[in-house]
Amino acid sequence: MIVYVVEDDTSILKLIEYSLKSKGYEVSCFENGKDFFNQLSLKLPSLVLLDIMLPDIDGIEILKRLKANPMTAGIWVMMITAKTGEYDIISALDLGADDYIKKPFSVMELLSRVGAIERRANTTNSNEKFIKFNGIVIDNLKRLVTIDEKVVNFTFKEYELLKYLILNKDIVISREKLLTYIWGYDYEGETRTVDMHIKLLRDKLGDKRKYIKTIRGVGYMLSSKE
Repeated sequence: MIVYVVEDDTSILKLIEYSLKSKGYEVSCFENGKDFFNQLSLKLPSLVLLDIMLPDIDGIEILKRLKANPMTAGIWVMMITAKTGEYDIISALDLGADDYIKKPFSVMELLSRVGAIERRANTTNSNEKFIKFNGIVIDNLKRLVTIDEKVVNFTFKEYELLKYLILNKDIVISREKLLTYIWGYDYEGETRTVDMHIKLLRDKLGDKRKYIKTIRGVGYMLSSKE
């Protein structure tokens, strides 16, 4: 898998590069947005690790440009952030980021998150092409979601969460199980992460949000009934 890393802290950049290359990833590193976009015009990566605070172009602005361009909108993006506020994280996810990692982070956490994305990418083609539920259609090969025949953009995590809920409709799923499946068995996050993504998912589903039921004290269920 080809990975681009955009990070202006040289020590962190070298750590990420060494860690990913040791696992066989093809890695290119950039200390600013300009160099990143120059390389992007020549070769597209599968994943971009993107720092929010950069010297020339803000990481959020780079994310906006990636998601606005049909040629790069499908690239997975993991934000690297020193900010801990929930607003900053939600903003990045809402703009199309697929995951995020907070500084300081361990090599194990970094490899776990990158590996989780790679595993899902490798299994996409083996899944059923179309998954349907009450006007929601998931094109599993194109990673495209339509709601009542209108295309709606979802981040990688939102997409995986929606697909998992549909495939397990009318079954109560605990927050812990969702964490295990969507974020990986070794993800050391809190169940609040699930609640945050469910909120984002509901916001994008519009009228279809009524099918996602909160099961108090347990988790969530996608119900066939309103």
